[in-house]
Amino acid sequence: MDKIDYVEFPSSNRALTSAFFQAAFGWGVVSYGPDYDGITNAGIDGGVDQAAEKATAPLAIVRTDDLDGAERRVLAAGGVITRPQFDFPGGRRFHFREPGGNEMAVWIERE
Repeated sequence: MDKIDYVEFPSSNRALTSAFFQAAFGWGVVSYGPDYDGITNAGIDGGVDQAAEKATAPLAIVRTDDLDGAERRVLAAGGVITRPQFDFPGGRRFHFREPGGNEMAVWIERE
């Protein structure tokens, strides 16, 4: 079964957002470069993204074991691909918009 297992928060200042999460909630932060921090100990894995192509709202990310199959199911259910499959450290994913307008993503771990 596919499950939400990651949430990304867009930010205009990754360092300030990450510092806020640390101070306010005690979450851990792992830096993955100038545009991205991972969040730890938040109850669900997550990240803070300040890259130019970041989502404009928090992004729920679904983990799957069949990325191509998930993409076919998303399209068949009326979803629209907003960012085709791409590689990132640790895996591969695509973004889509569901019929109600929420942007989401589906990812698979790198084998």
